[in-house]
Amino acid sequence: MRAERVASVIKEEVGRMFQRRFSMDEAGLMTVTDVRVTPDLRQARIFVSVFGDAKRKERSLKLLEEHKSAIRSEVGKAVRLRLTPEIVFVLDESMDHAIHLEKIFKKIHLDEASREDGANDKAIP
Repeated sequence: MRAERVASVIKEEVGRMFQRRFSMDEAGLMTVTDVRVTPDLRQARIFVSVFGDAKRKERSLKLLEEHKSAIRSEVGKAVRLRLTPEIVFVLDESMDHAIHLEKIFKKIHLDEASREDGANDKAIP
């Protein structure tokens, strides 16, 4: 339970940092989608969604890695633990996956609708 509370505070704080510290031109649209903290509170995996192509995502993750120590320092002030968790940034591509699946479902739906229209045309004399 404690790890969940720490994860929640980290998620809020890092989300605020993204808004304050990084411009859209510099980092693109970055969102903290999840934070998972180990039970011993030594590591926080921060899942980040980045809107854009593969190059944009790579640049944004590189930027986060460059600022990791400053981000960890601010996280330490927010969570007030004896030891600040080590931060690991993880690219969350679940939104990309969801968009891809949505496109597939739309195509299936359109294909089925066109087949039904074709079957109805043949049935009418």
